[in-house]
Amino acid sequence: MVKVTGLEGIVAGETEIGLVDGEKGYLVYRGYWAKELAVSRSYEEAAYLLWNGRLPGTEELRQLKAQMAEERVLPDYLCRLLDLLPASVPLMLVLQSAVAALGTEGNATWPPTLEQAVRLTAILPSIIAYRTRRLQGLEPLQPLPELGHAANYLYLLTGKLPEEAHVRALSAYQILCMEHGMNASTFAGRVVLSTESDICSAVGGAIGAMKGPLHGGAPYEVISMLEEIGTRERAEPWLRSRLESGEKLMGFGHRIYKTKDPRAEALQMATREMTGKDAAYDLALHVEATAIKLLEEYKPGRRLFTNVEFYAAAILKALELEPELFTPTFTAGRIVGWTAHILEQAVNNRIFRPQSVYTGPMPESGTVS
Repeated sequence: MVKVTGLEGIVAGETEIGLVDGEKGYLVYRGYWAKELAVSRSYEEAAYLLWNGRLPGTEELRQLKAQMAEERVLPDYLCRLLDLLPASVPLMLVLQSAVAALGTEGNATWPPTLEQAVRLTAILPSIIAYRTRRLQGLEPLQPLPELGHAANYLYLLTGKLPEEAHVRALSAYQILCMEHGMNASTFAGRVVLSTESDICSAVGGAIGAMKGPLHGGAPYEVISMLEEIGTRERAEPWLRSRLESGEKLMGFGHRIYKTKDPRAEALQMATREMTGKDAAYDLALHVEATAIKLLEEYKPGRRLFTNVEFYAAAILKALELEPELFTPTFTAGRIVGWTAHILEQAVNNRIFRPQSVYTGPMPESGTVS
């Protein structure tokens, strides 16, 4: 028997939601290139596509935006819960607790509904911003109905109307976070839902998987690298030293993609307006160009290209988001994919029950019962 760990290469189900093809560099959302959606559509349009299988018409988009605007407002009991949680509780665990509490509002039902998916997606950024401002000693803000999903998130965090270039960059990033096949958190959500549990429990399980640093924490190390480099002049000597000592360059290469990460390509396009206007972002672009040149010199033929974590780090740093917000911000994008998979799982559900190979000792004697 061939030993397989981590279920790598094992097909666990069929889906119409997304395609990830690392050899060809494909990322497809329901028949559309994700990188094109990221630069040409709003967060709400991409969410509608993943939930419904088609892009919305004008009136459908208006209705979804209105529904999301209404669902962004935190109920009083949830604010009280967030205020009672100790400051030492990590933000991802706060999100799990808040999502669990939302299960009391008619969301603990089977089968899950699209309305529940919209509610969870709309409210998650409000939870993140409320908790963040409380910990900063600031008064939480109410969402503005005239702002879209990405703009509201930035406004709720900062109290300032965001620049349009920043809104477009964050929206593109969160669209590209939405879906990425049967990743660990999406699989966790589908497994929980397959027991005929509720959508809040399934999303809570997905958040738990996202919390792990092997899944949701990659941009931290890219930020650290950029901060250590500090200036354009230090980029090449710093990178050469790293490569000559056999260490990895964070933000380059990907376990799945053997071409340039299509999400990185889209983020590069979506952030063009920031070039020349933000010193941190300009440094990241210089580091990228220098690193790609040196990787080809030191590791010829390895096909090590910029991945999404590199551009995610560059964008999140340019937006001046604190590092503890990186994984929650990723989560606020990925929840659309989670809920789309949860709804799909419910349509033709069968509980996940894989087998395992026993490698422990057998009894030395006795009869088989």
